[in-house]
Amino acid sequence: MLIGIAWDVWRAEREGPGGIARRQQARLSELVEFARSASPYYRRLYRNVPERVTDLHQLPQVGKRDLMANFDDWVTDPHITLARLGSELLSDLSQLGRSYRGKYLVVTTSGTTGEPAILVHDRTSWVVVNLVVRVRERRTLLRTAEVREFLRHGLRAAALVAGGGHFAGVVLTESARRRSPAIARRVRVFSVLRPLADLVQELNDFQPTVLYGYPSAMLQLAAEQKAGRLRIRPVLAISSGENLSSAGRAEIGAALGCRITERYLSSEVPALTSRCRHSAFHVNSDWHILEPVDADYQPVPDGVTSHTVLVTNLANRVQPIIRYDLGDRVTLATAPCPCGSPFPVVKIEGRSGDLLYFGAPDGRQVTILPLALGTVILETAGVHRFQVIRTGPAALRLRLEVAPGADRAQVQKLVQERLASFFASQGTGAVAIEHADEPPQTDRSGKFRQIWSS
Repeated sequence: MLIGIAWDVWRAEREGPGGIARRQQARLSELVEFARSASPYYRRLYRNVPERVTDLHQLPQVGKRDLMANFDDWVTDPHITLARLGSELLSDLSQLGRSYRGKYLVVTTSGTTGEPAILVHDRTSWVVVNLVVRVRERRTLLRTAEVREFLRHGLRAAALVAGGGHFAGVVLTESARRRSPAIARRVRVFSVLRPLADLVQELNDFQPTVLYGYPSAMLQLAAEQKAGRLRIRPVLAISSGENLSSAGRAEIGAALGCRITERYLSSEVPALTSRCRHSAFHVNSDWHILEPVDADYQPVPDGVTSHTVLVTNLANRVQPIIRYDLGDRVTLATAPCPCGSPFPVVKIEGRSGDLLYFGAPDGRQVTILPLALGTVILETAGVHRFQVIRTGPAALRLRLEVAPGADRAQVQKLVQERLASFFASQGTGAVAIEHADEPPQTDRSGKFRQIWSS
């Protein structure tokens, strides 16, 4: 399977748009047929869809909330249930990176669009993930000078992600560590939930040559490097999970003294794009379908920024992702890329959260990362969705939607306790938490902002 997929990935690029379109249509037809036969959820959803699907728009779109509400019917392996995953894997952090039932990799999302999800990937899906980007970025991922630096100083990779859960960055890192003791020594997760002083000390001890993770965490580390508390010399930094502005890229590069590159992907479609030598994102459309749409889920023309985007993962059979509302705003390019790639170019507006600043008892300013704060809240038992608005120098307004059957007052109490502990660990002063009566809500444009400062 490995060699066959690698050869096909290489061939698709050389066959051009026609070869890519043929692969996409064939894989879509196979996926829809399989989903109908093996997933009770899709069997019901597609009951009025023609037997032979010739147009993607014949299929209804799906959303995270509905899929998670029908999880046991969504997955195509009847041995997988939400309850079993919770008790056998997700509740045990010692299982991070371990294959479930010997053949599936399971990740959870942090709910950056307002809805957390549990995603199950089969072997084919992860083979595609591991091969597509490697093949398509073989000439652009590393520069000659960077290869020489790695040979001189060694490869030590630090994943700057939220720990404490089966999030994709953690699971992928721990999965690699489990494969080899040599990899385990050279690759580590550094949780952005840790107090900043501890995180800085751990990175100084490890001396990573590669950083991977949230740009907001890298910006925080850039400030620590400029202040002289962080003393690392990375060769490459790879940003993912949030938007990275041009100013942010320049700030990180200047402080850390390395090149910054970016990834656009998600837990649902981990190999969605590859970057070319012109720094453009190309959709790997032989294995993924990306549809920019308006608020009514109608296609928008190339060059027009979408309201949201639908994605289809053509590689994963155990949990079919077909016309799935990812929640990002994207724009397809109107002209081919100068690099000559036949794959479409996409510009991503994506999502981001504001860095939040709070005072410390000694007068310092403490920066809180939005994804770190969000993880603390979302990992509280009984929380389904939330929004946080910083309303003052030491005040937050929290909108909570609790899970069905959960006691709202008890959930609010637990969130308040966890936030107090988190802020104390970060070295801030007391932060007042106001619990809002209104639930989480979208803004006037229909976008769901999760964390911001008013």
